[in-house]
Amino acid sequence: MNSANPLPLTETASTNAERLAVSTPGRICLFGEHQDYLRLPVIPAAISLRMTIEGIRRADASVRIQLPDIDADEIFSLDGALPYVRERDYFRSGVNVMRRHGYTFRHGFDCVVRGNIPIQAGTSSSSALVVSWIHFLSRMADRPQPLTPAALGELAVEAEVLEFREPGGMMDQYSTAFGGLLFIEFHPEARVEQLPAKLKTFVLGDSGEAKETKEILARVKNRVIDIVQRLTSGFPEFSLRSVLPEDADRWKEDLDREQFGLLEGTVRNHATTREAKKLLMNTTVDDRRIGQLLSGHHAILRDVLRISTRKIDKMLDAAQNAGAYGGKINGSGGGGCMFAYAPEHPERIAEAIARAGGRPYIISVDDGTCVEKEKGS
Repeated sequence: MNSANPLPLTETASTNAERLAVSTPGRICLFGEHQDYLRLPVIPAAISLRMTIEGIRRADASVRIQLPDIDADEIFSLDGALPYVRERDYFRSGVNVMRRHGYTFRHGFDCVVRGNIPIQAGTSSSSALVVSWIHFLSRMADRPQPLTPAALGELAVEAEVLEFREPGGMMDQYSTAFGGLLFIEFHPEARVEQLPAKLKTFVLGDSGEAKETKEILARVKNRVIDIVQRLTSGFPEFSLRSVLPEDADRWKEDLDREQFGLLEGTVRNHATTREAKKLLMNTTVDDRRIGQLLSGHHAILRDVLRISTRKIDKMLDAAQNAGAYGGKINGSGGGGCMFAYAPEHPERIAEAIARAGGRPYIISVDDGTCVEKEKGS
């Protein structure tokens, strides 16, 4: 519900328990866009735009959450079951998931949620919120039990994706929980590897265009999965993880033109991710080559998967003309954000993105979810 008068975060209805603030970053996907739900690897990076939940335990079972950034608040009670009252009801789903995993909550909370991550723009604001909430709940339960980044990511996937049968993968929750620059494998099971490369500055640009996450994920994901199932049934040796771009023609006669284009684009994106990982295994990287790989990845997303927009392409062109080394659309597509790799003159590149109609943010790779404040009163 909306509220013109935010609820006060006071201790008048609280116990003498600790005040806690948990902060979680947004993320960009450097390489492997639209690959995680195929169980192919991705290379995301946590970014220096964050979501923070600060709260204190109450004497009763009420939960009161202020969201001043969107002029809203959330109120419910932890007494009894928590049925969902809206689409993507993440605060209730977080509690339900934690309860299933053995956490109990006799006391509610007064909380404030603030952040500077663009909302519904492909930078994982919702996953940052859910990871922050799961992290907060784990430390404010009746029997607090801090969780590893892997556990936080798994529980966040359950609360955000599985609980509402969403079509997304696991990249967002893992990258915001772990932080840094990551290589994430999903086969045969999820495995997170911190990459040592020290990347320089990026400029994120919010197009202001509403994303079409559900529609694009359902369209691209379902079509590629259908292609994989068709080829696997006819060719048991077929595997997306082992097909090289030069080998894709082998299946050209078994697919129509659009299907083959999707297969070839998916294989090329996978090869780009693998090449990028080799570069990013070194502390010092070839910045120019990273930029080229980003732009090549975007070309496939634009021309084959068709997830970019004219405005985002215009913003990317403006960034490169101003000196960016490369860039791509970020997230599921159909709107949202782009980013440019800007080791030099990021302010000039930000100005170019602004002139092209975007809202720029100069960002860097940042840490994962963390406790900012934790003290007894």
